[in-house]
Amino acid sequence: MVETTAHSVQRAAFQRGLETVEGYLLLEMPQQALRELSALRGCGATSAEWHRLRGEAYRSRRQHVEALDAFEQADRLEPDDVSTLLGIAWCQKRTDRLPDAIETMLRAYRACPREPIVLYNIACYFSLAGEKRQALSWLGRALRMSPELRRLIPEETDFDRLRDDADFQFVIEDPRERDIC
Repeated sequence: MVETTAHSVQRAAFQRGLETVEGYLLLEMPQQALRELSALRGCGATSAEWHRLRGEAYRSRRQHVEALDAFEQADRLEPDDVSTLLGIAWCQKRTDRLPDAIETMLRAYRACPREPIVLYNIACYFSLAGEKRQALSWLGRALRMSPELRRLIPEETDFDRLRDDADFQFVIEDPRERDIC
């Protein structure tokens, strides 16, 4: 009974530490988040959340290689978590591994096909790869699932090469605003 209580107390302290890390990340304080994660290292080695948060902290610092390593460790512990896969793909894109980023996002889609941001990100990566047809197909599906994603498009540099394309303009147009003759 004492071991169980001690373990419960230790687990609760670990969870509070992770919540503290999340707070630091929300406040855009990745260095403090990493410091807190370091203090939790002993318990964190087997926690996907610990590795995922470490990935987010490194990502905030634009340390893409370190972030990718942390996200991949989280993925080994908890495969197919969408937030982890999004982090992996984001880092792969920024480390010039666009084909890997596309494959990771397709894996995220297989794990969670009803998550619009997954489809949106697949569209972004196909756009970067110069795969217009694929990009527009995925983007159209994402926008049908979640029309509010349209608000992201004006600032999304991944779509720059398609921005002036008539097909792209048709896909991103709000159907409620189309002229009906």
